[in-house]
Amino acid sequence: MKEANFGRYHIRKWITQVSDTLANETGVLADGAPLRKVVVAAVIANPYAGRFSEDLSQIVDGSAALGVEFGRRLLEALAGTPVQGYGKACLVGVAGEYEHGNAFLTSTFANPVRDALGGAKAWIPSTGKRGGPGTPIDIPFAHKDELYVRSHYDTVTVHLDDAPNPDEVAVLFAVSTRGRLHARLGGPKAP
Repeated sequence: MKEANFGRYHIRKWITQVSDTLANETGVLADGAPLRKVVVAAVIANPYAGRFSEDLSQIVDGSAALGVEFGRRLLEALAGTPVQGYGKACLVGVAGEYEHGNAFLTSTFANPVRDALGGAKAWIPSTGKRGGPGTPIDIPFAHKDELYVRSHYDTVTVHLDDAPNPDEVAVLFAVSTRGRLHARLGGPKAP
């Protein structure tokens, strides 16, 4: 096992991706503030790589502190702009099981992120898969307080150049500051 450097985890790297969309795909300027999307990722050694274990507590038990750090990093990248949408994902290196990635994404991890974002009420859309370095993943978004707000259904695509290695899991959390630019398909409005 690699030496722990964050609680019980060995984190090889942190990654933050920020994009600001000022106009939609046809060039029409934003109908209000630009859309900021922030993704924070941690590339973590998988303590279960290469083996099966019924008990995944080596991942789950330390994930609350991980969630606190994700929340801190997301707020830092948002620079005071409130969050409206969110989603989470995992990329599991090929020596691990998809279940190992999901063990990082449980409510033990997610609740501290919710708290940092202002007590979000809606479930957090989630996805994941196994793959090697550079594997792209689309993280789904939904409104943080009301699931059925169509304007906030969106995605952000992430690819990590050098992660995950076979014995790693990349844990990702994404937030958005508003719904899609010029969303016009009706349905419930953001609270």
